[in-house]
Amino acid sequence: MRIGFTLPQIGALAHQAHEVGRFAKEAEALGADSLWVGDRILAPVEPTVGYGGGDGIPDTFRTVLDPFAVMAVAAAATERAEIGANVLQAPCYAPALLARSLTSIDLISQGRLLPGFGIGWSPEEYQAAGVPMKERGARLDETLDALEAWWSTDPVEFEGTHTRIPATYVGLKPARRPRPPVHLAGYAPAALRRVARRADGWLPVVRPGSEPFVPDSVNAPMAEVRRLASEAGRDPSELGLILRVYPAPETTLDEVVGTIRGAGRETDVAHCFVELMNVAHDVDHALEWARKVLDTAR
Repeated sequence: MRIGFTLPQIGALAHQAHEVGRFAKEAEALGADSLWVGDRILAPVEPTVGYGGGDGIPDTFRTVLDPFAVMAVAAAATERAEIGANVLQAPCYAPALLARSLTSIDLISQGRLLPGFGIGWSPEEYQAAGVPMKERGARLDETLDALEAWWSTDPVEFEGTHTRIPATYVGLKPARRPRPPVHLAGYAPAALRRVARRADGWLPVVRPGSEPFVPDSVNAPMAEVRRLASEAGRDPSELGLILRVYPAPETTLDEVVGTIRGAGRETDVAHCFVELMNVAHDVDHALEWARKVLDTAR
């Protein structure tokens, strides 16, 4: 099992922004295979839609560093670990700006970028981004088309319903050819169809400490993705999955390790990462979590 960890980006860890590079370097030295960011734009005082089906927004989301800056620092501080995003709210970004940022990070890392995209759930975040939330699915599809053009042609020209990129020279292409492997998140039928048609892999999530690990929560959606991929004329065996292990605040190390081992035994997951924002109170604590997970889960 390949095991990674989130970077110090969200919650208490975000107050130590100057330690992002040290965390990345030391986590890689401990054996981390990947380093990850998330994407939160706002923590609304009076949210229209609460987080995870609840009524409010976790206090953790009140302190969030920019994902692109954090990935760039981690990329520069490391040599081997992949640099992942799970997930960027792609519809909230102009595709040309998203493409420029991601290409830069891929080049800084010498081809270690793992971009993951989703559509989010917060109406307030879409308001702040100036994007109609009802268009988010269509805009994600269009963003994927624009990224494909940006990463594969020169000059680049793209015309969509929501996006126009006039003909422009783009001399920098990703180091990983033909492009970084794009993963998509989501469990809704439309999300799984999009993974099957367009992605290199799916991004499921499990929550040790708040719910028991049920292998079918990963296996059943992935089987559907592969069925849909086959119907679309793709080779389903080429689609991967990277599991986000998202512990609740009181989750124990044993519960996290048990989830990783269970996923390794009972699903097709061969790569996972542990979200540290709820369990670590500073960077040294996060590194201690990483060391213990790596020492016991493998």
